[in-house]
Amino acid sequence: MILATIKLAVLGLGYVGLPLAAEFGKKRCVIGFDINKTRIQALQAGVDSTLEVSKEELAESKYLSFSADEADLKTCNVFIVTVPTPIDEHRQPDLTPLINASETIGRVLKKGDIVIYESTVYPGATEEDCVPVLERVSGLTFNQEFFAGYSPERINPGDKEHRVTTIMKVTSGSTAEIADVVDSLYKEIITAGTHKAPSIRVAEAAKVIENTQRDVNIGLINELALIFNKLGIDTEAVLEAAGTKWNFLPFRPGLVGGHCIGVDPYYLTHKAQSIGYHPEIILAGRRLNDGMGAYVASQLVKAMVKKRIHVDGAKVLLMGLAFKENCPDLRNTKVIDIIAELREYNIQVDVHDPWVDVVEAKFEYGITPIAEPPVEAYDGIIVAVAHRQFKAMDERAIRAFGRPKHVLYDLKYILPARASDIRL
Repeated sequence: MILATIKLAVLGLGYVGLPLAAEFGKKRCVIGFDINKTRIQALQAGVDSTLEVSKEELAESKYLSFSADEADLKTCNVFIVTVPTPIDEHRQPDLTPLINASETIGRVLKKGDIVIYESTVYPGATEEDCVPVLERVSGLTFNQEFFAGYSPERINPGDKEHRVTTIMKVTSGSTAEIADVVDSLYKEIITAGTHKAPSIRVAEAAKVIENTQRDVNIGLINELALIFNKLGIDTEAVLEAAGTKWNFLPFRPGLVGGHCIGVDPYYLTHKAQSIGYHPEIILAGRRLNDGMGAYVASQLVKAMVKKRIHVDGAKVLLMGLAFKENCPDLRNTKVIDIIAELREYNIQVDVHDPWVDVVEAKFEYGITPIAEPPVEAYDGIIVAVAHRQFKAMDERAIRAFGRPKHVLYDLKYILPARASDIRL
């Protein structure tokens, strides 16, 4: 396939797909496709609810159009799939969005077309799970009449420094020739350069271990925090001291949520278990990190008891609901685990987050964040997310929300060590 003949479609216009479509839309004709018609209408009006792409940036993408009509995809010959790959309630991979997207493409797939997947999967998923769907629906033969590629997403939601163009891109293709086409296509927009992997399975494996590595490292630091708390040692002080060595990795303890770090390891462990290997370290890290919400809640309750604050019926303010700072993304936020645990103690919880959409929070979690916390109203305050609005507040401003006797838990180290009652 000649690059000049490519008519591109990006399926899934979330945190990954929209920035990608917008960048390609500055260079060539792109159809941004999403089944969410409300999302399409908003983007057509220049509004991105994820805050990843500004109205001005959308306007710069003069060759980008948006559609929720499957028929519009018939004019395209290269399809990039950027749909979510979540886990189910049993922490098993849920490929439903990926399979549905593959079926959609299969209905419009033509001879010579290329389908590139960016969604995080386990090694083998593209060729073992997605390609058979494309073949079944289209009636075409893989690597004879159509081809595939895999180029894992590396989007970091809320990060305005590391954008899609400035992060090196791993690429791959189902044949050597297609790998070259895929690599050349991404080189059009990726200023940081590309790395062409020798196979699709290698590219898939590379992606899934990126976040697995981070998850395990954070799990280690979380376990160290548990130990140091029992020893009465300030964890942050220990990490600052250890960090004076040039090769000490700067991880910090905390909640591990979001659509990547808290999810991707389960894709790898699922695949490992399917071939008869039981992962030890990866699952141990997952157990530790998944238990941090309950641990934070228990620490707060113990501190309240020590201050002789009546726990049953107490009121607690949680500052932050998004899974990370300066971002409206609510996917797999572990702040929910703190809320659930506090409610087990019959504690009333208010949530304040200036970044998240109130309607989305209500729909996803049944929580309605408050616009402005009242002063002198809370027995406990937890700074759960380090939004810049919260970091701009000093100890006095945050403690103003508390009753004369209250507990302040600085989960994100935004205050000096002596300014809070508890730190992780």
